[in-house]
Amino acid sequence: MSAQLSDSAETARLLACAASDQQSALAGLLKHHQRYLRRIVELRFDNRLRARIDPSDVVQETQLEAHRRFADYLRRRPMPFKLWLRKTAQQRLCDLQREHLVAQNRSVGREKPQPDHSSLMLAAPLAGRGPSPSEQVARRDFEQQVALVVGELSDSDRDVLLMRHVEGLSHQEIAYLLDVETAAARKRYGRALLRLRKLLVDRGLAEEDA
Repeated sequence: MSAQLSDSAETARLLACAASDQQSALAGLLKHHQRYLRRIVELRFDNRLRARIDPSDVVQETQLEAHRRFADYLRRRPMPFKLWLRKTAQQRLCDLQREHLVAQNRSVGREKPQPDHSSLMLAAPLAGRGPSPSEQVARRDFEQQVALVVGELSDSDRDVLLMRHVEGLSHQEIAYLLDVETAAARKRYGRALLRLRKLLVDRGLAEEDA
């Protein structure tokens, strides 16, 4: 595994307090990361779930799961706490999607996907190299095209691009989350970027490099 990453000074302080008195200090540790956790959930929340589940519920369930597993985390310290909490939230979201969009509500899964904020943020650095969206097509049509292009990516490609482009994670942090070496994480990102770039060029949403 790559070189050891560290928590922020404030997180390290809260972790030390929680380790000595979990019941009183762990709540403060989770509250310190609540805004970050909410951002992660909102970023990856499937809009088709909103009629059934609120993102706040996912945040709360993630915090409860983190509370249950905190003693194990302290024993193993597999990664920085922030990344561990993020990974816990993503797993909860995956479980909900599997439960509501696949197993129980297949009709919901057939709903037409709508453009989302994360899709536009993900593709913006590439699409921005060409003419502006208003010069190509109407804004709404452009957003729909970008959403469809992003939807053609594999889950693994979309995931690594979101982590790098939108969350701003380093290759080393991505490596921890994927349980690979940093060089391997960098290669995965590069391949995903090339695939997205090609899709955007093929759809006329970005200019081909000279």
